[in-house]
Amino acid sequence: MNQTSTTYGLLAEYDSTHGIFEACQKVRDAGYKKWDACTPFPVHGLEKAMGLPASKLPWMVLGAAITGASLAIIFMVWVSAFDYPLNIGGKPTWSIPAFIPVMFEITILFSALTTVFGMIWLNRLPAWHHPLFQSIRFERVTDDKFFIVIESSDPLFDQKRTQKLLEDTGAIKTEVLEA
Repeated sequence: MNQTSTTYGLLAEYDSTHGIFEACQKVRDAGYKKWDACTPFPVHGLEKAMGLPASKLPWMVLGAAITGASLAIIFMVWVSAFDYPLNIGGKPTWSIPAFIPVMFEITILFSALTTVFGMIWLNRLPAWHHPLFQSIRFERVTDDKFFIVIESSDPLFDQKRTQKLLEDTGAIKTEVLEA
């Protein structure tokens, strides 16, 4: 690794979705692991071009949904059949059809909360400061420009070689980001 301790990484700017798509494939094929693509709108297939694995969030939500439904049914059976049984017209003390609305609501509650807090955790939010925010050029990411940032903490990062790679991918401009 050939960087100073204050260098965060390199930022490359692109004009089009096609340009960033191809650049992401080249950066992925070069073997970089600590990098990201920033776009003003979702680009279909970019996650595959970047070589990103599938998100863990759906599995987290499924686990929360199963947990919520299980806890709801256990609680309702315990209350209705054991803790405070009521004999109402000879009906059984634990009737699954009567529990379905509550089970559904608790399942949705657990799933929704896991989705919100899981996204916050997986996206490492809140990020009060990020070195990208110091770049004047990066402000256009919310308008019409596309960017790739490669972090200096990547094992393959060498400032000159990485900058050459980004320029060879068709970057309009490259910039060194300070931490």
